[in-house]
This record gives sequence, C-alpha cells and structure tokens, in this order.
Amino acid sequence: MADAAMPPINGFAAPGFEAVQAAFADNFARGEDHGAGFAVILDGEVIVDLHGGWADRAATRPWDAATIVPVYSTTKGISALILAMATEALPAGYETPVSEVWPEFAAEGKAAITIGEVASHQAGLPGFTSEIDPALWLDPPACAAALAQLAPMWPPGSAHGYHPLTWGYLVGEIVRRVTGRTLGAILREDITAPLGIDFRIGLPDTEYHRVADMLRPKALAPLGEITPPRRAAFLTKWSAPDRGGAIWREIEIPSANGHGTASAVATLYHAYATTGLIGARRLMRPGTFAALTQPRTDGPDLVLPMITRFGAGIMHNNLKAFGPFEDGLGHCGWGGSLAIASPSRGLTCAYVMNRQSSSLVGDPRAVRLVDAVAGCL
Repeated sequence: MADAAMPPINGFAAPGFEAVQAAFADNFARGEDHGAGFAVILDGEVIVDLHGGWADRAATRPWDAATIVPVYSTTKGISALILAMATEALPAGYETPVSEVWPEFAAEGKAAITIGEVASHQAGLPGFTSEIDPALWLDPPACAAALAQLAPMWPPGSAHGYHPLTWGYLVGEIVRRVTGRTLGAILREDITAPLGIDFRIGLPDTEYHRVADMLRPKALAPLGEITPPRRAAFLTKWSAPDRGGAIWREIEIPSANGHGTASAVATLYHAYATTGLIGARRLMRPGTFAALTQPRTDGPDLVLPMITRFGAGIMHNNLKAFGPFEDGLGHCGWGGSLAIASPSRGLTCAYVMNRQSSSLVGDPRAVRLVDAVAGCL
C-alpha cells in the first residue's frame, strides 16, 4: 500500500519518455518508495528529472527539487573520477605503488600494492578484523593511518573483495598525498561549484535542512556464507560508524557519504558516457579515462556473494544487475541508490531515495526505471 496522501510526482519527462514517469509513480503505488528522485541524461541533455514522495520520516515534508540525500556507495563512482584526475600527476598513473606517495602504507607487506589495485578492491583491506572504536571512522586521517598498518586478508592482487567503507579512506588519503588537497575539496572547488552541480562529499551544516530522512532497511542484505572478509566488511560491531549524525555528514568519506540530488548524480556520472567530459569540461585525458574504466578484476568477489567486474573504482554491468545496458558503467549504494552510464548510448540514469531496501546490487526499483528508459530509446 502506498503512503497516505502521497504528494504528486513533480519534475518532467521529455516526450517519448512518459513510460519512465509511469514507472517512477508505480514504485510509489507499490508502497516501495517513500521519497525519491530519478534523472536521465541523453547526449548531454537532461530528458528526465523526477522527484516525489516525502523527504521526512513523518511524511510531512514533500520531496522537492532541492531535496538532497546521502547516496552511500554510489559516491564511489564519483570519487573514482577524482582519483583518476589525481593519477595524471604520476608518471606511472594507476601502476604507481601506493607506498611511493604514502610511505606508511608499506607496512605488513603492502609495499608493492598499486593505486589501481586499491581502487579495484584488490588490496585485501575490506575492514578491521580486530576491534576498533567505531568513532575511528569519523576521523578520516586517523582511520587511514590505522588501515595503513593492517596486514592484507589475502595476497594483494591475487583476488578481489569489495571494500565497502575502507575504499574511501584509502583512496581519499592517496588523493591527499598526491595533490595536497582532499578529494572532497577537489570535487567542490574544481567541478561542482564552478559547474553548479548540487553534490558534495563533506556536507556543511548550512545544507542540513535539505537532507531527506533515511528509513533504514528492515532486513540484512543476503551475504551468503559468512567468511572472514565478509565479517570484517559488514558484520562486526565496529564495521561502520554511526551514520547520519552531524560529524558523519561533515567529514569526507569518499566511499559512502556523498549527498546530492538525482540530477546532480546523473550529471557527474555522465562523465562515464562521454570519455571524461561534463558538458564542455574535460576532467581527464582519454588515456586516463581508459585506465579508469578498463576491467581490472572479473570473477568471484570475496566480500559480495557474486561475480563482480571492477575498473579503478567503477563497476561494470557484467551481470546486467543495473539494467539492460551491456556496456554499463556504474555503482549502487546501500539501500538502493544507483547510477549507470552507457557510453555507446551517451546515456546516464541516476536514482536516489530514502526508503532503503536490503538489496546488495541492482535494487528492483532502480532497475525498473532503467528498464523503462531502455524501452523508450
């Protein structure tokens, strides 16, 4: 049953894409969405930008065009763009050992691990195996320093396993060591502020009033057999911080706490459909884009219970879990958010929401919307 007195769907869908608006409304009619946004960009033009439902848990504040929401791991695809830009300062690019720019990272046999291996989840550091104070996650420099001292859970480069939170602290520290600036500052100062894109990693308190309340999932994600890497990544008492508080919003977690609108997420991910362009702004050289997006891993994931294929921080749609686009490059986030770009179609879709599900990859609400877009092309 849908939420009572649901506000109307607002925004627009271009002629020929009415089925997308119908699919967006249907997610509410099924009672699966509380508040959400969905945007589509085709060849640089926004052709769908929809929002509706409630921004607050009590269903008193309508979700409007200014509502922003945390997109959790969908942040990774955006952070991967900034990492790619940073690697251009390095002669060996992604093949640079992390220890060359971050000497402390060499501890416990990690001296040879490359930036590309960290970015593609091969470093063997999906979480802390020994107990930590969960508040450590709220101090990114200290957390990065603690991760640098860990021994890998598998021989680096021999396998891959998704790093749900640690990825952002590792990548963020690499970017800071290479550029002298934080990843969130580069995103804000060089891209989102100049281009007017409503997305931030590290949210100032002046924006809190626009953030939608999150409705947490009612069930755990289906992880399958609980192996040590899965336990470290997801299932210890210290595997995540308290999400949603003021400190969590304000600090930069490039793996997990990006906040924005659907149209902002789509605009940033459209770089994956355009060989690194956002509008007329080129983020990186074509060779860097190729290095960012080329598959670096493809096979059973030691943390997620599925086969995954990663570039340097961006996922490939190898299982069509993000919709029907075989060349899709994207990422999903905890609870259901999703962004996917199809280079062959010049297309990007982004879905954000505040009612979280327990889906690990390819939330059915998002996939219905992407399927509806495909059906209109």
